[in-house]
Amino acid sequence: MAEMETSSGGGHKKGPGVKKGKKLSTRVDLTPMVDLGFLLITFFIFTTTMAQPTAFKLLLPKEDVKEENQNQVSEEKSLTILLAGNNHIYTYEGKLDPKTPKVATCEYTGDNSIRSVIIDKKNRVREKFGTDKDLVIVIKCYKDANYKNLVDILDEMQINVNKKYALVKLSELEKIIIEQSEGLPSSGSTESSKK
Repeated sequence: MAEMETSSGGGHKKGPGVKKGKKLSTRVDLTPMVDLGFLLITFFIFTTTMAQPTAFKLLLPKEDVKEENQNQVSEEKSLTILLAGNNHIYTYEGKLDPKTPKVATCEYTGDNSIRSVIIDKKNRVREKFGTDKDLVIVIKCYKDANYKNLVDILDEMQINVNKKYALVKLSELEKIIIEQSEGLPSSGSTESSKK
């Protein structure tokens, strides 16, 4: 392993009969250390635990619930936001009554902002049920709504910490309400004129 090498000094002598001491040099042989290193590496490889795969918990609907009732939300815990063209927003709570639809309008900023509507709904749900974590906000976009409007609404979901929201297609009744509110020709009349 380690050995001492001796070599002749080859130096000058000072005076008659004075001998200079021999220089000793050390040299360490590292060959056995390489074997030890590989043994340690293999030991640590075999004894470490591999990283466990991480997966998200998937919450599936209950099997005993009928399929038509699986996606139903309590009317008192839902708010629907309709995004129309020209930065207009319409909201309603629960189901939309086809005979007398109650749709409110709001804006992105100001006193009647969408943020105040969401906060008001959260407060009412919290007062009635003790928590607002089951509040579901349904976002629906009309064909004239732009991408910025959708991003603004999704930002509002993050700002107000709404974890349950969904993007859903407009129903025919909602399309008609938006078209009447915006003063647009209804899509039903354009189809009948094409025939």
